[in-house]
Amino acid sequence: MEQPLTPVSALLLVMLVIFTVPYLVWRLARTDYFAPLVIVQIVVGILLGPTVVGSLLPEMYGALFTGPVVQSLSGVASWAVAVFVWLAGIELDVRQAWAHRRECLVTAGLALAVPLLLGMLVAWALAVDGRWIGAAASDWQFVTGVGMACAVTALPVLILMLEKLSIFRAPLGQRLMRYASLDDVAIWIVLALILVDLQRIGLQCLFVVAFGLGSLAFRRLMPRLGAADRWHVAIVWLLLCACAAEWLGLHFMIGAFLAGAVTDAEWFDERRTTEMRHGVLLLLMPVYFLVTGLRTDWGIGSASVFLVAGALLAVAVFGKLLGVWLAGRILKWPAGEASLIGWILQTKGLILIVFASVLLDERIVSRETFTALLLMGLASTILTIPMSAPKLRRDPVAENGCP
Repeated sequence: MEQPLTPVSALLLVMLVIFTVPYLVWRLARTDYFAPLVIVQIVVGILLGPTVVGSLLPEMYGALFTGPVVQSLSGVASWAVAVFVWLAGIELDVRQAWAHRRECLVTAGLALAVPLLLGMLVAWALAVDGRWIGAAASDWQFVTGVGMACAVTALPVLILMLEKLSIFRAPLGQRLMRYASLDDVAIWIVLALILVDLQRIGLQCLFVVAFGLGSLAFRRLMPRLGAADRWHVAIVWLLLCACAAEWLGLHFMIGAFLAGAVTDAEWFDERRTTEMRHGVLLLLMPVYFLVTGLRTDWGIGSASVFLVAGALLAVAVFGKLLGVWLAGRILKWPAGEASLIGWILQTKGLILIVFASVLLDERIVSRETFTALLLMGLASTILTIPMSAPKLRRDPVAENGCP
């Protein structure tokens, strides 16, 4: 007699798969050169979704991904991404960017603006077909959202890439961190503008005012606390901001990012912060990757989804390279430096997934568009190391720093 799976046993079995399979693929296939573990986890999450496993093994898929299991996974995933985005906000160093403001504003601005505009052109063409645009989106929200997705550089994954290239502490690595920090701020500002609801704008303005006043109090309190208390208070602050943003009409991820952005990294031990980031990536984010995979849709017009993903990838890669090349001409960088920086900034990874997930949650994009954006982000991130590592070996700019 078959023993039916209880919700808890199904949940634990799913967790066993998502923590085991990506690690084995990453370790045995030795994908680390072009696809670090987080990328393999994202790909496996997609494969476990309805399009692949759901189509090939429908009975097993239905037995595992029951309503209670999916609800539990979604809860863990929401907390995982809230903590992840909060840590990304903490790791921003806008003050360093301001200290090098001309170089950073020119480079970050062009690296963001050019792929944004090219991506908006592709999105404008897609908006003609209602299959790609979300049910609650106006044309400008859809076009701006897709365009910004093409312009994203993922700061947390960039840190992993810089560590892999052994330039995180080098002058070039610090420059790249400054460029990505400014772009991260711009991305979340644009996302907040996209999500502004004119019918609820009063509540959203209330959130802005309350957040400003709360930030002042929070920033005065934190330096007065002991090291043991700061983490606890910071997590309470994260939850307050995320809850308030969600309740007052903005997505909880915007609140989580803002909570981190006004939190100074120097309040915490750097080693502890790094360990926490790695812990979140190890223990929590694989669940988010699985939930993301469950939301992909290749079933309707799969060929067109891949074509759109290819078009978005082309404008994202070319736009980033063109934008950085223009910055290099303005700032008079040595030959080859712009190409190196442009390829390293291709890293999209997790922030793109978070950004696209918000657009899907708020019905700005359809599931087909979300899938195309996800494929574009994975391909762009996978290209980063193979394209930049050979250039880095030929170019001493990582040691010489800014000219």
